[in-house]
Amino acid sequence: MPPVEAIIGKLAQAQQGLLRAADAIPADEWKASPGNEAWSAAELVAHLIGAERFILGTADRMTQKPADPAPFYKRMHLPLALVEARLIRRKTPIPVNPQLVREKEAMLGELREVRGRTLAFLDETKSRDLSAYGWRHPFLGRLNFYEWFAFVGSHEIRHTKQMQEIAGNRHHMAERRMFQK
Repeated sequence: MPPVEAIIGKLAQAQQGLLRAADAIPADEWKASPGNEAWSAAELVAHLIGAERFILGTADRMTQKPADPAPFYKRMHLPLALVEARLIRRKTPIPVNPQLVREKEAMLGELREVRGRTLAFLDETKSRDLSAYGWRHPFLGRLNFYEWFAFVGSHEIRHTKQMQEIAGNRHHMAERRMFQK
């Protein structure tokens, strides 16, 4: 059984990084797209909220019944480091829920709230070995219970880089506007 403490540490580190990156986006630019079909900071956070809720809900439902262990060859998957590296850009199979796109502080509060529920769930289940539970990720392959929660941290690290790009693009656009005047 993987140490849940390591996953909890990763989740804390990932969310701290994302929140620092989000601080660089002014509230009045939160919903503004940086262009060419790229997500706004608000859409990015809505995606993270939706993904974490989905993973938490799926894990909760699955652990209510006996595990359906997968054979060894079906447990193979790509490493989570690929998610964090952001070398391969992918389109999410789950569209962003427009109802989750709100003002900056409300969204960041909701992101923290979802993380609180995730941490509570991990704490409630820490005495059980849930490694036999798992389901398929659309790009990585089958992840077990613990790998899914490590994925939440890796996913947030990946999108922290995107949030930093949004903040950087914001600066470049402001500089361009200054020189065009």
